[in-house]
Amino acid sequence: MTLSIRPAAPDDLPLIAALIRELADYEKLAHEVRFEPAVLASHLFGARPMAEVAIGEVDGVAQGFALFFHNFSTFEGKPGIYLEDLFVRPEARGAGLGKALLAHLAALAVQRGCARLEWSVLDWNEPAIGFYGKLGARPLDDWTVMRVDGLALTALSLQK
Repeated sequence: MTLSIRPAAPDDLPLIAALIRELADYEKLAHEVRFEPAVLASHLFGARPMAEVAIGEVDGVAQGFALFFHNFSTFEGKPGIYLEDLFVRPEARGAGLGKALLAHLAALAVQRGCARLEWSVLDWNEPAIGFYGKLGARPLDDWTVMRVDGLALTALSLQK
């Protein structure tokens, strides 16, 4: 079995869209998937990409992905990489692809002079939490993720 990681190309958009939907199904969040493929493509492959995607393959067949972007640590004075989504198809789990994708992102973080690699995980996803812990990740239990979206985002944008 051969594992490989490659950067996504514009031709991968249908694959990326399918993997996002598969991830949403797994996370029981399919009802929240609202992206338009053309808009997603512009943000991944347009003039000013907002995120990157690494495609994970097993024996030349795409079986997973990692979508990530740069953030910044003011305390460190350095960028970081934020992993938005990591997904490996069920039939490929246990082959080491998830670990290979995370190792790929860690190598990118080191190459790019980043201070850290971080992500969020659903609190019910014990298999993922255990997997991440074995790789050296630690939970930041003293932080709460906050989000403003939808109508609340629009309302906040009007408060100047």
